[in-house]
Amino acid sequence: MVMPLEFEKNIAELESKLNGLRHFSGGDGINIAKEVGRLEKKLDRLMHAKYEKLSPWEKVQVARHPERPHCLDFLKGLFDHFEELAGDRTFGEDKALIGGIGRLDDQAVMVLGLEKGHDTESRLKHNFGMPKPEGYRKARRLMHMADHFDLPLITFVDTSGAHPGLEAEERGQAEAIARSIEAMMNLKVPTIVVVTGEGGSGGAIAIAIGNEVIMLEHAIYSVVSPEGCASILWRTADKKQDAAAAQKFTAQDLEKLKVIDTIVPEPLGGAHRNPSQTLASVKKAIKTALEKMADKSGTELLNDRREKFLAMGKIGL
Repeated sequence: MVMPLEFEKNIAELESKLNGLRHFSGGDGINIAKEVGRLEKKLDRLMHAKYEKLSPWEKVQVARHPERPHCLDFLKGLFDHFEELAGDRTFGEDKALIGGIGRLDDQAVMVLGLEKGHDTESRLKHNFGMPKPEGYRKARRLMHMADHFDLPLITFVDTSGAHPGLEAEERGQAEAIARSIEAMMNLKVPTIVVVTGEGGSGGAIAIAIGNEVIMLEHAIYSVVSPEGCASILWRTADKKQDAAAAQKFTAQDLEKLKVIDTIVPEPLGGAHRNPSQTLASVKKAIKTALEKMADKSGTELLNDRREKFLAMGKIGL
C-alpha cells in the first residue's frame, strides 16, 4: 500500500477498507465482489475530486513523496545501455548528481540527473540530492562532452537545492553553479529538462537551461522552498502554506508564465502510484521534444535557448 500523505486521510481509510475486503474470503451470503466494486467507484470519485483541486502546499507534499520516481528510476526505465561517467577531474565524485551516456530507443544521448535516494542509506549516499561543487563541475564536463560528440542532453531535476555546507562554499559552490549554467546556455545540441519532483533554487537551475523544459503535473519549481520563503518573509516556517500559495511554483502556474513548455500528466494520485505509466508519459514527451528540434542547426538551438530565457519576466511596454 502506498504511504498516504497528510491530506489523504479519507482516501487512506477507504483504501484500507478495500484491501481488507479483497482479502476477505466471503461467506454468510455477503457479495464481496459487489461491495468491492462499489467502494472502488467511491474511491475513484474521491481521488478525482481531491487531485483535481490540489492546493500549492498539497502539491509540495506530492512532489516530495518518498516513493515518487527519482532520477535512477528514470535512467533504468527509459535508457538502454546506460554507462555512468564519474568525477569532475578536479576534486572528486559527487553521487548527488548522476551522469552518463545511454540510448533512448535508437538515439544516443547524454543524461544528467539529481538523485535524492529512497531510504536512509541511499539518501545519505546521494546527499539527499544536494550536489556540492564537484557535482556541478562534473555536470559541466559532461555537457561539454555532449557538445563535442553531438549528443542531445537530457536532464532530470529533483532537488531541494545545492548543498549549503561550509565545505561546499569553500570549494566554490556559487562559481560552480554559474559555470554550469553558462555551459548549458552555450550548447549547440538539443537540451531537454524534465522537472520530476522538486526543482529548488540554483541547485536546480544549474542543470535546467533547456530548449524544452518539461514538468510533471504535480512537480514544483521555485527559487526557494516554501519553508525558506516563510522564514524570510514572516520569520517563521509556520507560514509555509501562505508562501506556497504566493510563490506560483506549480507546473500550471509556470506554464502560464512561459517558464516551462510542457506539462506531463501524472497517474491519478501522483506519479508514485503508477511509476511505469509515469515513465511512459515522460518518454513520450522527451521524444516529442527531440522531434521538434531534429531539423535545427546548432546555432539555431543556441539562439533559441538564449532568447527563451531572456524573454522570461519581460513586461510589455
